[in-house]
Amino acid sequence: MADTGTYVYAIAPEAGSPRPGGLTGVAGAPVRTVGRASLVAYVSTVPLDRFGEEALRHSLEDLEWVEETARAHHRVVEAVAAAVPTAPVRLVTVYSDEEQVGDLLQRRHDDFVALLSQVAGRREWGVKGYAERVGPPAPAGGDVSGTGSPGTAYLRRRQADLRGREDTWRHAVAEAERVHARLSAVAVADRLHRPQDPSLSGREEWMVLNGAYLVDDDRGDEFAAALESLRGHGIDLELTGPWAPYSFTVLDTGTTGPEGTAGPGDTP
Repeated sequence: MADTGTYVYAIAPEAGSPRPGGLTGVAGAPVRTVGRASLVAYVSTVPLDRFGEEALRHSLEDLEWVEETARAHHRVVEAVAAAVPTAPVRLVTVYSDEEQVGDLLQRRHDDFVALLSQVAGRREWGVKGYAERVGPPAPAGGDVSGTGSPGTAYLRRRQADLRGREDTWRHAVAEAERVHARLSAVAVADRLHRPQDPSLSGREEWMVLNGAYLVDDDRGDEFAAALESLRGHGIDLELTGPWAPYSFTVLDTGTTGPEGTAGPGDTP
């Protein structure tokens, strides 16, 4: 049984694609290309005792390992995307050998060409929106109505606090929807991702927006200016990018092993 696999980072058109040169990828492995049907895949060799299906089940639970791997993966993708239209492949996508990768390029040629055409001349921007987890201050001690037991007074203060939190949440969500609509008008495509857990975002506030926007290169400044005009209305907006178009090139590549989902917005 083979003890190594072929890790895939990205797919690009053969014409104009940069040579990997001294580029290194995950686990410090040198990057090379596999070409077929006018396409190239950027790959490296990885040990299956660390990147095989069973090993990955444990590795993906190690946030430090995931962070290190995601950074190396992203470094390769960005190096390619700086030169040509690029379809990033999901984190830790591993094939048995180069021949299997070449077969993928041949079999899914039309799908890859369509994806690369869609993202040509465009980059991905990420926007996250956060709202404070607060409501209006609860009434001071005692019965808010002036009558009743301390227990009743506590319940009324608790209900007032919950109503305040609900109002804050509704306002934040409405504002996030307004921000998303405005930014989507500048982008050619958009995606709404699930809110991140605080352990990934590094923030304790509610995440009410986790959007990705595919923007023409010549409209990047316009997109950033649109976001700036939306600040100061109850949610804190965080802009990242421009990135390779991770959110707009998702394609089932047919691997059977576990695949991560980390993209630029998820990488610490």
